Amino acid sequence: MSANITDSATPAAPHPLSAGVVFTLAAGAGLSVASIYYSQPMLGIMGDDFHASISALGSVPMLTQAGYALGIMLLAPLGDRHDRRNIILIKGIMLMAALLLCGFSGSLNALLLASFVIGMTATVAQDIVPTAATLAPEAQRGKIVGTVMTGLLVGILLSRVVSGAVGEYFGWRSMYFLAAATVLLISVALWRILPHIRPATTVSYPSLLASMWHLWREHQTLRRAALAQGLLSVAFSAFWSTLALMLNADFHLDSAVAGAFGLAGAAGALAAPLAGMFADRVGPARVTQYGASLVMIAFALMFLLPLFSPAGQLTLIVISAIGFDLGVQATLVAHQTLIYSLVPEARSRLNALLFTVVFIGMAAGAALGSAALEHWHWTGVVALATLAAAASLLVRLFSRHLHD
Repeated sequence: MSANITDSATPAAPHPLSAGVVFTLAAGAGLSVASIYYSQPMLGIMGDDFHASISALGSVPMLTQAGYALGIMLLAPLGDRHDRRNIILIKGIMLMAALLLCGFSGSLNALLLASFVIGMTATVAQDIVPTAATLAPEAQRGKIVGTVMTGLLVGILLSRVVSGAVGEYFGWRSMYFLAAATVLLISVALWRILPHIRPATTVSYPSLLASMWHLWREHQTLRRAALAQGLLSVAFSAFWSTLALMLNADFHLDSAVAGAFGLAGAAGALAAPLAGMFADRVGPARVTQYGASLVMIAFALMFLLPLFSPAGQLTLIVISAIGFDLGVQATLVAHQTLIYSLVPEARSRLNALLFTVVFIGMAAGAALGSAALEHWHWTGVVALATLAAAASLLVRLFSRHLHD
């Protein structure tokens, strides 16, 4: 079977998009993807509620990320086969239900199950972005997709800030109830304002999945990009999944402060779009090397924490967060540039494969980070993140000789 399963159905003509529609798409992407990050600043509060250990708490973000990875692999291809307008509504309702289940969880096991389902259904964000690309006129496609991606990025970055504050002052369950309400509202709003979208292909669902395997097997550039970005995701997730627990144990800071560290990440990640212009000048492969190097250096700086006062340590953590968030996002932009040029008619499936590995890395980082924190404290987390970033850099340096 060929890897290039082409569109056999005529796609819908680009639909004029008003500023209101674009904003709603951006909000939908941001609110959906934010669902997988709400738990991170609140882990300390949740642990007190369930009397759970650090390693058990680490399973919450780990299962959420694992669910997202599985959802991208199994559910994202449905957007090529069915009307995305209906998919967005159905998955949005399922995400709302999973968030409510989290809020009502009476045991840690129920919370873990709900977290996994949240991850799977939060992949509705991966349906909203291609919807924007499909409906946008060609002359405005780049601008509109960029706007929606900005909404998604803001959702990721501000989710920790919001949940940290809400969790501290109103309780962690209130955050999930609030999230469920916003997801339902935005899903219904999108269903009402979006037109019906004809499927891009009529091939069967098994054929779509089979084509993804062939794409993975045939394109070494894709495999290297996914491996390198996945290793950076291990480092990224190890830090963010354990930060709240460390700040509470070592600095006696609450979840609101832990969530506010997301602003430091925002400062770095929002500068990442510049990486696209830089990639045009020096090539995306070179940007991946620079980005991985920045991530490794940013994490390695935290080995110097014992040399500083508590205030100095917190300042250094903020500086490191700015640096590695910039490096991770810049490398992701460059990796997407690399893989999108491989098979233009299969960009959705290429993107799904890349992000499947990214969120496998996220899940592994959450689990390994919690284990490192429990056994070797924050130095163990820093060592894990630094080594993962160094491994990513080695993958990219080796790829340089293979022009991928």
